Amino acid sequence: MKIAVIGSTHAGTAAVTNMAKLYPEADITVYERNDNVSFLSCGLALYVGGVVNDPQGLFYSSPEELQNLGVTMKMQHDVEHIDTVRRTIEATNLVTGEKIHDTYDKLIMTTGSWPVTPPIEGIGLDNILLAKNYHQANTIIERAKDAQKVTVVGAGYIGVELVEAFEKAGKDVTLIDGAGRILNKYLDEEFTTMVENDFKARGIELAMNETVQHFEGTNGSVSTVTTNSGTYETDLVILCVGFRPNTDLLKGKVDMLDNGAIKVNEYMQTSDPDIFAAGDCCAVPYNPTGGHMYIPLATNAVRMGTLAARNLIEPTMKHVGTQGTSGLHIFDLNMASTGLTETSAQLLGIHVKNITIEDTHRPAFMPTAEKVMLKVTINPDSRRILGAQIISKADVTQSINTMSVCIQTGMTIDELAYTDFFFQPHFNQPWNFLNKAGLEAQSQEPQRLPELV
Repeated sequence: MKIAVIGSTHAGTAAVTNMAKLYPEADITVYERNDNVSFLSCGLALYVGGVVNDPQGLFYSSPEELQNLGVTMKMQHDVEHIDTVRRTIEATNLVTGEKIHDTYDKLIMTTGSWPVTPPIEGIGLDNILLAKNYHQANTIIERAKDAQKVTVVGAGYIGVELVEAFEKAGKDVTLIDGAGRILNKYLDEEFTTMVENDFKARGIELAMNETVQHFEGTNGSVSTVTTNSGTYETDLVILCVGFRPNTDLLKGKVDMLDNGAIKVNEYMQTSDPDIFAAGDCCAVPYNPTGGHMYIPLATNAVRMGTLAARNLIEPTMKHVGTQGTSGLHIFDLNMASTGLTETSAQLLGIHVKNITIEDTHRPAFMPTAEKVMLKVTINPDSRRILGAQIISKADVTQSINTMSVCIQTGMTIDELAYTDFFFQPHFNQPWNFLNKAGLEAQSQEPQRLPELV
């Protein structure tokens, strides 16, 4: 059996590692544009900020390691065409220019995503950079040495993490986003306001509700960014405006969402039975709504890649779906979310109810007790939990992993009220704040108790 894998970051590396063990007799060939595999782009800002000194720690595999498993690694090869009828592949060796023709019995698409580059006037100027892979991270580090004024365009996870890194490095930082607030895809306004206030207190300039109109430069290098509301001087621009799935090779050949994300079934199989897909090129089953969503996260990718390998020959293990669970540490604040927020529910036209509580993470008699804000989103009819968000100076983000399990298993807010959690004063309170969210939800509902006789 000939297996071809296109792309080898998280999903591809997971698929290849597992297939090499599961199918030792298979002929496995990997096509990868870059000269490395498995780069953790979620650690990019930590690398740029100097928190991670050894970049090799951001790789958990290598071409040599995969080759030692018996896999043929065609690094720096660009696949240019796939014939899904004849099951053939055409690629070019980016080093030698040699054309490669190959065949496959099973194909795994793990081509990932690529940063969105809007057609903005002046975008080709020097020192306007993207933030996705290892080589781009190195370029950012090198260019930032001589830059005092840095502009980050895009206030998602990578954008705000880079803002933190540049501020800590003593740069003058401006953050621009077309939305009204930062991190709007992950957290509701009461949470993002806390982060924005912290940014402002540190001298970071926020330009929300602003869209970049054009860039201007001096001697070929960017010098100003002009939005619909103002002009900002800059020495360096980092574009973090989102990602699009790399799926052009299969356009019109398998079912996709409107944004080009490949739709897969619960066994990671596309509409073509011989083609599987995993990672950032895919739409994932999203448990809070029961539909498919595009959620490019490394955690989703490694799970999907592993499942693609296990289900390649026959359906063996189903994907249990995702809640889009994620976390973030910015300056002194720890935050995390899972499932639907109030904002995302409104955008999807889903009627929800929200319960918000403020508490301390442990008893007041302890030397310190940090404030915690928790918000839980539920279906008001079934009372099933659909989402949760948390923020605190204390690291209580693991509680969102608990809430992710609650969503996946269909738990109700009433069951959460009485779920068994341990108590120890170093860590929490006798009533865990997750319990308290459930109790608060019950207190908001009229209770019909039996009369005493």
